[in-house]
Amino acid sequence: MTGIDDVARAAGVSAATVSRALSGRGRISDATRARVRAAAADLGYVVSAAASALATGRAANIGVVVPLLDRWFFANVLDGIASRLTPRGYDMTLYSMSTDRAQRDGMLDVSLRRGRVDGLIVLSLTLADDEVDRLLALDLPVVGLGSTNRRLPALRIDDVAVARLATEHLLALGHRRIAHLGAGYPGDPGLDIPSQRRHGFDAAMADAGIRDARFVATDFTIDGGYRAARALLREAEPPTAIFAASDELAFGALFAARDEGRDVPRDLSVIGVDGHEMSDFFGLTTIAQFPHEQGERAADAVLAAVDGRTELGELSFRLVERTSTSAPHGGLAEKSGSPAP
Repeated sequence: MTGIDDVARAAGVSAATVSRALSGRGRISDATRARVRAAAADLGYVVSAAASALATGRAANIGVVVPLLDRWFFANVLDGIASRLTPRGYDMTLYSMSTDRAQRDGMLDVSLRRGRVDGLIVLSLTLADDEVDRLLALDLPVVGLGSTNRRLPALRIDDVAVARLATEHLLALGHRRIAHLGAGYPGDPGLDIPSQRRHGFDAAMADAGIRDARFVATDFTIDGGYRAARALLREAEPPTAIFAASDELAFGALFAARDEGRDVPRDLSVIGVDGHEMSDFFGLTTIAQFPHEQGERAADAVLAAVDGRTELGELSFRLVERTSTSAPHGGLAEKSGSPAP
């Protein structure tokens, strides 16, 4: 059986250097690291996880707590995380957190306490105060991604600003009858992302002098967007523009417009949020938030935290204009409401 000493002889370095090169920890030149890894690959040598954990006190494993495993956004975030962890010799273990209290308690009080991970990334979860307490009590580096709870160290995107940018894009085109498809409650922006996006929408509309802005609550799926948009388009005074809180909701709105005989963007402008990989295919104007890059940054942040460093901050987003938005029909601002800015 090939051992670490065999790799060391083949690479012309010490066993300690082999250990540093294959663990991704410790200072070592890129050339030496590459030579050691090439020698290990040639000899078919793989570091024993158990032996490595005994020697270093680390499991070479990062846990990722995720609410949904079947969503495009989270799949791209996870791919970004893996792209950073694998070259550093780290594995990734997924923990799915449902809305069931017993399941959440079992994960927090049992699964995450087994010592199998060196750090945790928590993706876009709304956590109760006691759940944050238990996460922070694990004595593990924890990095949130998309977390709005300020007690949790996190990389964050300003979802109020995201919604403002989307709404102000429609307002600048001259739209006044704008509807928002999403979730959340009026007044308090809340601690969840949909609520913050609704708050940003309401604030942008109020700043434009438009009160009682139209809002429809629906689930974040294409079907949810389709049903909500179709009902809106059948009203006596339908909206001329829709801001959907996700691209999948926006796709549903586009299908609803088609089935209701409305041209996009002549009769209805639609904007979403995410930068979904299909948004270009549908010509959807969107606020891109680069989930793969978010995953990369989350992985870098948690590995830095494992090494005792801090790499947090704001996440970027950008308006991507395509063919699903334009000025209202006729190119003029609507007569109702305030004049176009």
